[in-house]
Amino acid sequence: TGTLATSVTDQPEDIGDFESCIVTIEGIWLGPEDAEAGDTGDDEDGEPTGREYYGFDEPQEADLVQLQGEETQLVDERDLDTAEYEFLQLDVSDIVGTLEDGDTAEMETPGEAPLTFNEPFEIREDVRTSFTADFAPVRQGQTDRYLLRPVPEGLQVRYDDEDDDE
Repeated sequence: TGTLATSVTDQPEDIGDFESCIVTIEGIWLGPEDAEAGDTGDDEDGEPTGREYYGFDEPQEADLVQLQGEETQLVDERDLDTAEYEFLQLDVSDIVGTLEDGDTAEMETPGEAPLTFNEPFEIREDVRTSFTADFAPVRQGQTDRYLLRPVPEGLQVRYDDEDDDE
């Protein structure tokens, strides 16, 4: 087995509009090497196919306003069998955004689906894999509506057995 440590962060983007932007994460889906991120069909028991779900013991809340730049927050750490994965998805159950003027922002994820990070990674024997997911609220026009989107260029995968970043 190896360890997967999942963290979240936020790049500045539209977060300057917010006093707080609290995202609640319930768990993660991992897409095995042969799965596709869009494969969310259900089997006969109603369970999603093509990916594995790992629910957290307690929902994790992260305030994106506090996680700008190099700041990160660990949301889950677990031991998994060694394997290769094509993607990681965050199960976001709630987003509460309070704008600088005190108004509440209308917030959602694209298609009200999990936030998908299409970055291949692996769980290595006796190694800690750190997966840092970067996402940010993006304003929709001149409204108080925001879409929480993954930021691919901010995503990081690191392995504790390597000296340099991947």
